[in-house]
Amino acid sequence: MSASSNEILPKIANGSRVATVSQVAGRVALMTSAATLVFLIALHILSPEFDPSWRMVSEYALGDYGWVLSLMFVVWALSSLALVFAIWSQVKTIAGKIGLFFLIATGIGEAMASVFDIKHPLHELAAFIGILSLPVAAMLISVSLGRTEEWFAVKKTLLWTANLTWISVLLLIGTFILMIVTFTQTGNQVDPTATVTVLPEGVIGLVGWANRLLILVYCVWVMIVAWLAGNVTRSRSL
Repeated sequence: MSASSNEILPKIANGSRVATVSQVAGRVALMTSAATLVFLIALHILSPEFDPSWRMVSEYALGDYGWVLSLMFVVWALSSLALVFAIWSQVKTIAGKIGLFFLIATGIGEAMASVFDIKHPLHELAAFIGILSLPVAAMLISVSLGRTEEWFAVKKTLLWTANLTWISVLLLIGTFILMIVTFTQTGNQVDPTATVTVLPEGVIGLVGWANRLLILVYCVWVMIVAWLAGNVTRSRSL
């Protein structure tokens, strides 16, 4: 066997291992994102006492099925971290690599939320990290992948779903402000220590739906990228 052959074979073997890891990680990201949504649906069925129109998803920890919520955050974190492994070798630009680190931060925030529920002081930090990191990751990664030859054909899909992530954050912020403003306009005082189970008449409560939409959009972006990454990896190996 020639010297050049000895150099090529390890590269082929290494490329095959990378492709295998990417494919497995992509499947894990896809399945765990879907599982996140299944757990979210299950919480609505198991804890109907929490009005989804204005109660935040994290508030399910106050009910009898907080462990289901913890499982949801665990698989959600796994989906984000698995996607990092699925696309690491395909993200080439510096901005894209930065996006991958924001995606890791997203997974860390989601994992923290599984341990520190809404009753814990660190829950707000977990939410801050998890919610705000994903849109940055989605935009940087999607733009980076869309510039490569293998991903160019699906560039529009990547950018559309990536843009929906930060739009969902704005909707969450907007509906939260709307609820607070209409709450104070009814003559009530905002008391963070008070437990509100029913919104006063005239208060517009849509923040809960916005919160659930955000989770849906985040999971959809991960599933789409994971699915496309698998297709790209398979086409490369042919």
